[in-house]
Amino acid sequence: MNYIPFILFTVLTNAAAQLMLKQGMLNLGELSFAGENIVLKTLQIVFSPWVFAGLVTFVISMASHLYVLSKVELSFAYPFLSLAYVAVAVFAFFIFKEDLNAWRIAGIGFICVGTILIAQSGRTDPREIAAANDHKEFQVSELTK
Repeated sequence: MNYIPFILFTVLTNAAAQLMLKQGMLNLGELSFAGENIVLKTLQIVFSPWVFAGLVTFVISMASHLYVLSKVELSFAYPFLSLAYVAVAVFAFFIFKEDLNAWRIAGIGFICVGTILIAQSGRTDPREIAAANDHKEFQVSELTK
């Protein structure tokens, strides 16, 4: 089964969480803990609507990531999370009017190329998979004799 859609869902929910957290912090303004109860201030931050939505979205993203990790190699799945940076940079440009200069665009390009290379590495010939599975069964049967 192809798990790329699940990996991309993880990436997009991760990026969405970052954007929600940023919006939440913009709504709260600059933080200062001087003369305030740190526990109450922390609760105020966590339960502000955008921050809370961002944290919930992170939980969804992590649940999706755990599912992906149960199905594919970590060295294949994890690099895809770098695409969250690409999504965040592009959306932050449009939503928050953040700078997207030539250096960042070049970095985004390198991230995309690297992710494409990693995605290609996940394409294994079905005969190789079958041979690897046969080899594993052989090893287990040898150990049980």
